[in-house]
Parts: sequence; C-alpha cells; structure tokens
Amino acid sequence: MEVLQDSWEANVSSDTQQLVRSWLDLDRNPATRSEIVALANGGNESELKARLSTRMAFGTAGLRSKMGAGYTRMNDLTIIQTTQGLCCYLLEKFGVDACKNRGVVVGYDSRHNSHRFARLVVTVFVNKDFKVQLFSKFTPTPYTAYAVKKYSALAGVMVTASHNPKEYNGYKVYWDNGAQIIPPLDSGIAASIKGNLRPWATSWDDSIVDRHPNVTDPLHDIIRLYGEDLRPSCSRYEMNKATPLRFTYTPMHGVGAEAMKNAFKVFGLPDYIPVMEQIDADPEFPTVKYPNPEEGEGALLLAMMEADRHGSSIILATDPDADRLAVAEKDQLSGHWRIFTGNEVGTLLGWWAFTTYKERRPQFDGSKVHMLASTVSSKMLKSMAEVEGFQFQETLTGFKWMGNISYQLLQKGHEVLFAFEEAIGYMFGTSVLDKDGVSAAAVMAECAVCLYGNGKTFASQLEACYQRYGRFISEVSYFICESKETIFELFHNLRVDKKYPTTCGGEKIVSVVDLTVGYDSSRPPHFQPVLPVDSDSQMIQFVLDNCVFTLRTSGTEPKIKYYVEMATKPGSSMSEPELRKRLKHIVKAIIEELLQPERYRLQAR
Repeated sequence: MEVLQDSWEANVSSDTQQLVRSWLDLDRNPATRSEIVALANGGNESELKARLSTRMAFGTAGLRSKMGAGYTRMNDLTIIQTTQGLCCYLLEKFGVDACKNRGVVVGYDSRHNSHRFARLVVTVFVNKDFKVQLFSKFTPTPYTAYAVKKYSALAGVMVTASHNPKEYNGYKVYWDNGAQIIPPLDSGIAASIKGNLRPWATSWDDSIVDRHPNVTDPLHDIIRLYGEDLRPSCSRYEMNKATPLRFTYTPMHGVGAEAMKNAFKVFGLPDYIPVMEQIDADPEFPTVKYPNPEEGEGALLLAMMEADRHGSSIILATDPDADRLAVAEKDQLSGHWRIFTGNEVGTLLGWWAFTTYKERRPQFDGSKVHMLASTVSSKMLKSMAEVEGFQFQETLTGFKWMGNISYQLLQKGHEVLFAFEEAIGYMFGTSVLDKDGVSAAAVMAECAVCLYGNGKTFASQLEACYQRYGRFISEVSYFICESKETIFELFHNLRVDKKYPTTCGGEKIVSVVDLTVGYDSSRPPHFQPVLPVDSDSQMIQFVLDNCVFTLRTSGTEPKIKYYVEMATKPGSSMSEPELRKRLKHIVKAIIEELLQPERYRLQAR
C-alpha cells in the first residue's frame, strides 16, 4: 500500500489531524485514503469533521448513504465494520454450528461498487466459517429475501440503495424469518458493530471468495424455486396465453429485466415490450434524474413513448432493485396516460387478491384471512375488509413491520393475502416477506388481462371499488430538508407541551397520534398509541372529519413527507370533484399552516 505524505498535517487543526490519522490507520483502500488526504491537503476541516467525527447510524433499514471516504459514507471500511458487527451478533445469537450449517445469503444490485461491497461482506463471513450463498450476478432485492426464507438461512445482506440517486449505496439486513430486521435487533447489531470497528487481519483480502468451499451460488436454484412459488398466484394462465394485450416494461436501468421475463413466462403472459434505452443495468442511470418510478411522468416518459409506438396501453415499471412497482394506463378516448398512485395500485391488487382467493375458497374463515397496510397508506383495505369479512391490520411505515407481522400470522396458521405501502411497494402472497415488484407486476398484468377481456380497464375497476367500498383519494408529496436541527425544530413546534394544532384549514382536528413521543389523544386516560413508538424518527398523524393526514421524516432520504387522504362511506352522495376540492384545500393548509416552508427553508419537490 502506498505511503501517503504527511504534508497535510500543517493544513488542519490538531483535532482534525487525529481524526485523519485514525481513518488512515484503519482504511486500506487507496482511493478512499487519498480522498481523505486530499481533503486534509485542502484544509477542508468542516468536510473532514462531517465525515470522520460521527458514524452512519445502523437501524432497521440497515445503512444508506453516498459512497465515498469517511464513516458517514458507504465504502470498503464501513462495509467491513458493519459486517464484522453483524457476524459477531449472529454468532452470539445462534452459535457456531448454526452459522456454519445455515449461514447467510448475500445479494447485490447493479450500482457502482455493489459487487465489490458484497464480496467484502462474504470475506468477513467465510473467515468466521459461515456458510454463504452469494449470488453470482446482480439480482432483485426480493430474491435475497426469498432465498433467506427458502434456505432457512440465519440472515441475509442485500447491497442496494434501491431508488436513490447514483451516488448512493446501502446495506439491507434480513433476519432468519425472511423479513427485514425490527427492534431490538437493530440496536443489538449496532452495538456489535461499535465493538468491532478495527478490521480483522483477514477482512480485506476478498480473493478468498473465489476459492472458499463455504461459498456457493444460489442464482439458478432461486430463479427456479421463485418461479415455482410464484405459480400459485396465477389464476388465469390460459387467458394470459391468449390475450392480445401488450405490456411495456422498464427496469429503470436496474436489475429487473431478466426476472420480469421469467415471471411473465410463469404466468403465460406475452413477452413484454422493453424500453430499450433503460432495459440494461447501468449504474449511471443516464436517462433519468432520479431512478425512481414513483416520481411520475418525468421518470416514465420514455416508457410512454415506447408504449405509444407499439400500441401498448399498460406500462409496468420497477425501481432499480425491482422491489417496487409503478403502473400506468392509457385512456383510449383521450389518449392521455394515467399514472396510478401507490394507493390506487394497492386498491386494485387488494381487490384482485380477494377476488381470486374467494374463487378458490368460496367458504372461508374470515377471522384467519388478512390484508395489511402501513398507517400512512390508504384506508381502502380496511373498508374492503369490513365489507367482505376478512381482517385488516395497520402497521407502522415500512415493510419491515408488515413482513414480520405477516410471519407471526403465518405461524398461527392464518393466511395473508396481500400487504402494501403507498410508496409503490406490494407483497402479493407470502413467498417473499417484503415488497416485491416482480411478482406484483406479473399479478397486475394478469389482472389487466382479465379486466380487458371483460371490457373493463384498471380505471373502471377502480371506480367500481369506490362504489362498493367508498371513495378514497389521496395526495402524497414531500419537502427536502438537509438539516436535522431544522427538522427537529419543525416537529418540536408542532408538539410543544403536547399542545398540538387544533385546526387545519379552518377544520377541527378531531384527534392526534404522535408516534415519536407515544401519544394518542383519542385513547384516554393513558393516551398510549396502539402502534409502536419510535423516538428516533418523527411522525405525527392528524385526524379530521373523513380525513387523515400524516407528517413524517423519511428513514433513508432527507425528506419531510406528507400524506393526506379523504374518504367517503359507500353510497355517499359526495362527488369526486367535491372531494378533490376539499383535498386541495387541506393540502394547501398543511403546507402553509404546519410545514411553513419559508420559515423552515424547506425545498419543494
């Protein structure tokens, strides 16, 4: 390893010198070592302190940050440190024999450095005699979650930053039940990481991955098994084979193309029309500003053009790690494309899940049949459950909660048909206890085949759901805020001394649920909320008459999100334009009265 000059020392304070020396003492990667030295040579004290005086916080979402040098970035050293901590925690929890026999699964996406980071993860594990299933190429995130459950592994690591910009990468952890980790596992792993920050002598040489007998490739086995377990979700195979419908698909420069091709084959669907500019994996994401199909028309513009060229009326788009799905449909009369919200797709998939389940089981025990959604998602499934006679469970935000609750229900002998979150994440069935854009896309395509074969569309079926279960319309957006201090101030001012706002837009706030401090105004005398409290994140939900809105911070991005939903009861005389007018009024009031972007210097989406 090259010896770096000490000339930088004269350019920074003694405290910063110590931070730099400590980093150089641990890091063996020439590029990130040079990056830190260059900052020191330039006398960039503030940047050095930002990168070296604190660490990324390991939580239930694992890690996610920009790539680069420093403890707050994704790099070889932080990957090694994190994996050493996870490795020791697994040994402590399960013992040597289980780690050797059941081991871990490691997957990675197509981002810059993902493959290298995955090899370093494996290096740490095999040097402690773990069995490791390492995918030989980039794969969808759902494959890793599926493999953990299928192989009864102790844990899984997926190197991915999902839909973040190209500068980011991440480290996602699954537990032995196949779901993402939840408390207290995250704090236990975090403590173990802090106890294992110095790289072990064997942790840097990843050449061992190519020759160690404990390392095997599960790729072809998982592709086959995943397809077999996906088949029961198909209920219209012959109709799919005969359909004239054509679907346009984009993986958004990510990993989904091959997996989607296989899923379509399992369902008997015609080959999809690929968006050629985006079909191949490319870590630069050259055609989109943000590789996130949730961003709407800007992200799907190329897909719309491709679909128009081929006369295709439905677009399916997965994010770069293929765990989320966006859907668009062309109105044949107006020629306009409608991009459905996550809540709308969740409604359609929920309806389809129940419809096909009831076909198989006309007589069912509704007390043991479940659907789930996160608390910031539409309440449509709750209304559907009340009308149709099955159970609905609301969870905290994130599939880590829905996956773990689904696992608990399965252990009781219950059935989970479907779970979703408004951020275009869907879990159809329980083969994967996490959001899965691949299976959701195949199911959504089959749903379209059935609807179009009967003279209907996604839009018309959505309207039919509104007529039966009540109309639900929502708006979800966000402001960007890089300052943690500003975010704290904003939420502190909303809850100071539990004197929450009593009105919004001139309408009375009926109740407040604050899941940061643990307060629910509708549950006297102790006012304890039903859902778990998380003091490390900000989240307050306000209830008005036939309206719920939530303000919360993102767990993976510098965003303050707002979620607003208006609802009517089945048979209500209120028209959709009236409901949308009220929605627009409340959203405007939330922004002006509560979020106050000018006061807090929030950047609009």
